[in-house]
Amino acid sequence: MTTRPIPTAVLVHGAFADAAGWSGVIAELQSHGVPVVAPPNPLRGLASDAAYIASVAARIDGPVVLVGHSYGGAVISVAGVAENVVGLVYVAAYVPEEGESLGELQGRFPLSPLVGSLKEATYPVRGSEPAVEVTIEAGVFGDVFAADVPTAVTEVLAVAQRPLATSVFTEAASAAAWHTKPSWALVAGADRAINPEVERFGAERAGAKTVELDDASHAVAVSRPVEVAGLILEAVRATG
Repeated sequence: MTTRPIPTAVLVHGAFADAAGWSGVIAELQSHGVPVVAPPNPLRGLASDAAYIASVAARIDGPVVLVGHSYGGAVISVAGVAENVVGLVYVAAYVPEEGESLGELQGRFPLSPLVGSLKEATYPVRGSEPAVEVTIEAGVFGDVFAADVPTAVTEVLAVAQRPLATSVFTEAASAAAWHTKPSWALVAGADRAINPEVERFGAERAGAKTVELDDASHAVAVSRPVEVAGLILEAVRATG
C-alpha cells in the first residue's frame, strides 16, 4: 500500500504583519509532524504577491495546503491555482471571487474600524511615480488589530508593522482557486480589521468548511494558535 505524502502547510501572512505572527501556529503544526513554510508576503500588489507565493508552492516537492490570513486570503485565492496546491485555509481572511477586487468585496458590508485608523505614506517605485502604502496608527493598533493579545505584545507588533500597498484594494483577483480546490475558513467573530460579515460571506460563497471563534480578534493566529492550527491540521489530513 502506497502512503500519501503529508501536505506542506504554507502560511501566508497579511498586511500590517509578518511571518512571525504564525509562530504559535508553526510550533503546534510541527508538534504534529506537519511540514511548514512561512514565506514573506511582499504586500506590493495582488498579482505580484500571488505570483511569488505560487512560486514558493511550486518549488515544494509534494502537495501543499495554502493558508492565508487577512489579505493573505486574497493572495492564496489567486496563487492556489498552482498544480500542487491541494487545499486552501482562510484565517480571518478575504475570500474574493475571480474578477472581484477587495474594495468591491468589502463594499458589500459596513466598513470596519480599521478603515479610519490607517496612515498613508509614499514609497519609491523604480521607473514610475511613487506609490501609496498604509499602516495602522500605532496608538490604536491593539484595539483594531489585536484586542485579545496582551498589550506588551501589541506594542511590539505595532512598531513592527509591514505596510500594504493601497493598489491591492482596487486590483481584481485574476483567479479564485476555491472553485476547484477544497477550502476551510476561520471567522474571527470580534474582528475589527475586517468586518466578520465579509469573512462569513466569502467562506459561504466558497463552500468552505467554516468554524467561528466569537471573541477572537483579527490577530487570531497570535491569540488562538491552537485553534488555528487545528483547522489547518484538519485540512492537511483531509487532503493528505
